[in-house]
Amino acid sequence: QVQLVESGGGLVQPGESLRLSCAASGFSFSIYNMGWYRQAQGKQRELVAAITKSGVTNAADSVKGRFFVSRDNAMNMVYLQMNSLKPEDTAVYYCNANLGPRNFWGKGTLVTVSS
Repeated sequence: QVQLVESGGGLVQPGESLRLSCAASGFSFSIYNMGWYRQAQGKQRELVAAITKSGVTNAADSVKGRFFVSRDNAMNMVYLQMNSLKPEDTAVYYCNANLGPRNFWGKGTLVTVSS
């Protein structure tokens, strides 16, 4: 059974940091491209950052230089380090695993940035 379980969300003040984690199970994690998406209230889900099976990363322009994605294939984990958080980063953050037509999602973790 495929599972992606996100953790690490919460309420933080602007300028602070958070690290999100995603624990994967039930599939061959190391051959999947992994990504973090977010969906703010009333908006469409958008890609935040992604990392290929070989470790190549990319990030949305809105988070470049602040958010960093990484993975640990030995532990079947993917992380999103979020620095200098802004109120506009408030959203539910989702972990995604993709391999061609196979696409898996976690249930999400809420990040709220507010003073």
